[in-house]
Amino acid sequence: MSASSLSAVASLAQARGRGGDRIVGVADVQVSNDAAERLITYALGSCLGIAVHDPVASVGGLLHVMLPTGSIDPAKMQAKPAMFVDSGLPLLFKECYRLGAKKERMIVKVAGGAHAGASESEDRFQIGKRNVLALRKLLWKNGVMVHAQETGGVQTSRTMWLDVATGAVTLKVNGVESEL
Repeated sequence: MSASSLSAVASLAQARGRGGDRIVGVADVQVSNDAAERLITYALGSCLGIAVHDPVASVGGLLHVMLPTGSIDPAKMQAKPAMFVDSGLPLLFKECYRLGAKKERMIVKVAGGAHAGASESEDRFQIGKRNVLALRKLLWKNGVMVHAQETGGVQTSRTMWLDVATGAVTLKVNGVESEL
């Protein structure tokens, strides 16, 4: 990145009054209690972005999962738990608890879970739908509600931001930003 580009990014961050954005990669989880940060993940297709926020502890976390269950490859689940809903979600919550969050205060917002085919009926593996079902089942089993979601769609890609200070989740879909 050129010096002028770095300067422009720094100026934008300063103008927004933020410390910056921390990227959450595919099969990755990040948590923060830094009010100046936003957590961001890109290219949520059939994958899910799961954002959690405790407004009292000012702790937020963002998880980008690919698949519903690690039972298909236990070694992979052990090495990369954030890849799967059934191992990534507990990891997300535990990392937030480590920073002072409490389950009963957690606000959960979800995006992604799109169909991969040209239509729902052409989506052979239904990964997006299965991800959403696995998430809902695991949350229900643990007494946690989804507070907002934007899931489904056909060949839909979403970018998701979590503002650690406020818990606000912003989505960008087809170039249009909206609050979730």
